[in-house]
Amino acid sequence: MAADEYVEYAESVVIGAGQQGCGVAGALRELGHEALVLERGEIGQAWAHERWDSLLVGSGNRSVRFPGREYDGDDPDGFMSGPELARRLRRYVEDRELRVREHTPVREVECLPDASDHDEVRFRTRLSAGGVVESRNLVVAVGGYAAPRTPALAADVAPSVHQLHSRYYRNPAALPDGAVLVVGAGISGQQIAHELAGAGRRTFLSVGRHRAWPRHYRGRGLLEWLSALSLYDDFGTVGGDGGLVLPGLPVTAVRDKREDLNVGTLAAQGVTLVGSVRAADGRTLHLKDNVVAVAEESARSFRHAVDMIDDRIRRRGFVAPEEEPAPRVPMEHVAGFGERLDLAQHGITSIVWCTGFGPDYRILPRHVLDANGAPVQERGLLGALPGLYYAGLPDGNYVVPVGIAANVENGRFLARLIHVDHVMRSGSSTSLVTA
Repeated sequence: MAADEYVEYAESVVIGAGQQGCGVAGALRELGHEALVLERGEIGQAWAHERWDSLLVGSGNRSVRFPGREYDGDDPDGFMSGPELARRLRRYVEDRELRVREHTPVREVECLPDASDHDEVRFRTRLSAGGVVESRNLVVAVGGYAAPRTPALAADVAPSVHQLHSRYYRNPAALPDGAVLVVGAGISGQQIAHELAGAGRRTFLSVGRHRAWPRHYRGRGLLEWLSALSLYDDFGTVGGDGGLVLPGLPVTAVRDKREDLNVGTLAAQGVTLVGSVRAADGRTLHLKDNVVAVAEESARSFRHAVDMIDDRIRRRGFVAPEEEPAPRVPMEHVAGFGERLDLAQHGITSIVWCTGFGPDYRILPRHVLDANGAPVQERGLLGALPGLYYAGLPDGNYVVPVGIAANVENGRFLARLIHVDHVMRSGSSTSLVTA
């Protein structure tokens, strides 16, 4: 380390000031500990600036809670915008007087190989603008969805076609005139296709395997049933051996609170469903002929969700109004498309790739990452070294730990571990048990 390099110390450094990072800092504050949170942009950066303008928080307003603060608005069953979530997170940071340093990107982290259990310094966090923050504990809260993923075949699309990932999509007016192809039928793909069609743009949606659930059923919102009937395990599992579990989370947030959003309702809206893209050749895309099969599988997942809710209500003897007919994925407008999409023939000038995100942990040393560059971790929270923690990582195929509300449980779990370490190291007689 250079002799003239500015060095400061914080017992706990948190990288990332999203809901997970701020949740850890808030939980530590509850136990009387302070953390230094380093954020490359602004508090709630991704929600405020890195998603499309009309995005709605799919987990609903009730889920927007932080350690020591429940949702306190007047629309608990609604779906707030991304910027509104970021504003609420900023107010939480200010009210709790959390120490967040914005516009402070991290260049790299050093995990000191010879650090002992008694050492104050086990990590050095080097800042891009210069300077080092030494710490005993390091919480990496950059999540598992930092790097946009676009398939390699995008390079084979003609340069005249405007292409962008959903990370960079903002609104219909920002796209060139002409029809739009949205690739991916997850939350982003369906919401963006719905918005484009609603704005009068000719819209195509390339589908892939996904799930659909009812937004509202038997007098209650889906999210209420998930909690009341202990269905989060079914909702939060996004993969399985042999493809037994459909990938992705279903769309629950829509601006029109009266309707569901799924491939059937999109087709009824006028969106043309096309098969999954498997190759590109200039202005021609080669597709799987799987539109109907994908829609039928999604419809089965929808019926399964309805049946699960009905079964739990019946077995527990709850009184809930019957809903006849039960909601479903409408298949009337779903039709096969074929194996070829000529972009020029259909006037498609833009492609929006809603093909997901991947983790980006390149700031960490290789020995704490696996062969794929993902953190070696346990339960999505515990790192490969003492004092190294994560917040907001999926635990295998279970994505509930990355949800907004999960910041409370994640933050308090990590705060308790850091508190125990502090008490034991100080030799204090303070109880290790926290409320």
